[in-house]
Amino acid sequence: MKEQELKPAGVFKYFAEICQVPRPSKKEEQIIAYLKEFGAKHNLETKIDEAGNVLIKKPATPGKENLKTVVLQSHIDMVCEKNNDVEHNFLTDPIEIEIDGEWMKAKGTTLGADNGIGVATELALLADDTLVHGPIECLFTVDEETGLSGAFALQQGFFDGDILLNLDSEDEGEIFIGCAGGIDSVAQFKYEEIDIPTGQFFMKVAVKGLKGGHSGGDIHLGRGNANKILNRFLSLVATKYDMYLCEIDGGNLRNAIPRESYAIFAVPEADKHSVRTDLNVFAAEIENELSVIEPDVKLVLESESPRSKAIDKDTADRLLKALYAAPHGVYAMSQDMPGLVETSTNLASIKMKPENIIRIETSQRSSILSARNDMANTVRAVFNLAGAQVSFGDGYPGWKPNPHSEILEVAKKSYKELFETDAKVMAIHAGLECGLFLDKYPGLDMISFGPTLRGVHSPDERMHIPSVEKFWKHLLDILANIPEKK
Repeated sequence: MKEQELKPAGVFKYFAEICQVPRPSKKEEQIIAYLKEFGAKHNLETKIDEAGNVLIKKPATPGKENLKTVVLQSHIDMVCEKNNDVEHNFLTDPIEIEIDGEWMKAKGTTLGADNGIGVATELALLADDTLVHGPIECLFTVDEETGLSGAFALQQGFFDGDILLNLDSEDEGEIFIGCAGGIDSVAQFKYEEIDIPTGQFFMKVAVKGLKGGHSGGDIHLGRGNANKILNRFLSLVATKYDMYLCEIDGGNLRNAIPRESYAIFAVPEADKHSVRTDLNVFAAEIENELSVIEPDVKLVLESESPRSKAIDKDTADRLLKALYAAPHGVYAMSQDMPGLVETSTNLASIKMKPENIIRIETSQRSSILSARNDMANTVRAVFNLAGAQVSFGDGYPGWKPNPHSEILEVAKKSYKELFETDAKVMAIHAGLECGLFLDKYPGLDMISFGPTLRGVHSPDERMHIPSVEKFWKHLLDILANIPEKK
């Protein structure tokens, strides 16, 4: 398949154009200028808010003025990742497109189809006066990938539509009607350093080989949490022996299930062989518990060079008990969407910071705002009871599924008639901008859909070319069948 043969031609034309325009998150100035120029070239009303979000309006096809106004939405920023052996400056260099059979990808970098294909689809729709539709408003948001700041900053009244079509999904044939909201919770323990007496044997215990994964998309799989496993063993040792905890570290990103963790501790010389036996027994138990989902889990115990200082005993005790009590995993399943996680929490990372601080980062998700807040308060209560200080991030709202949505019925019927098969109606336990839109426009009727993408956020990102044409046909049919204003 050659570039000149790509269909729909208009969508791929504009996708190729925006691939020439640098647009890293928080550095969208050039793509904003491109959109402003596009609006002027096509004599379309265009406005830009203080955050950089762009809205371009297009009047209805003659005779379709009485249809409800539709907002089509995508984000203009992209994740910028490249292979180590690739020379590429995302602030100045264009994305180089390659065709590999039915797939489009980039040469050693992210392609930016997330969400450039949504942007290109909107531009093709705005530029083509042969298409049939009611009044449409194309919304292009900034900085979705690193904080949803464009959607956060969006002011009420910036757009006027009754229906919103989010074009930021990654599986053709699936229609999304809900997503989780989220919030970060951070606990901090302040400790004193104490001297370690003589006659101690120092050890390092490490948890390795876990799969980890996304705390939204993978939390329901029951994968092991390295922080929880490590803490179980440390708590066992602390209960049986005179343990001095010197160092503890586990996990990294708040939205990732922790794969690895370790701790350095000391016990009396006379107990070192007993601790080794305990580790062997404990490791066998963990391997048995996780034999199906985590076949590669390993616990490694090694001797460590002596340390002079440890975390004071009281703080270490409160820390281990709090980590034991802190919830992790799925808390509730959706009552609206069978099989969908509604509420979860992730015990993400444990880090020792300067000024004798131990920082525990967690994240809570839910498609129901009150349930998200309840889960965050549960985590706060656990750490407060242990004497830690707890703070929350700003958070973002979820999008509660509405299986009785009017636009959903239009989209389902359209897909069935076009392709003689049913679209899958889905919700995801991860974040979309839709939750923030609904927070400011409570009456919006929304769905999210898009073509098939794989490997997003990595240099392996690729887009299935035939799925773009199906997505385009589906979108045009939906727009031709939008309900009339009541």
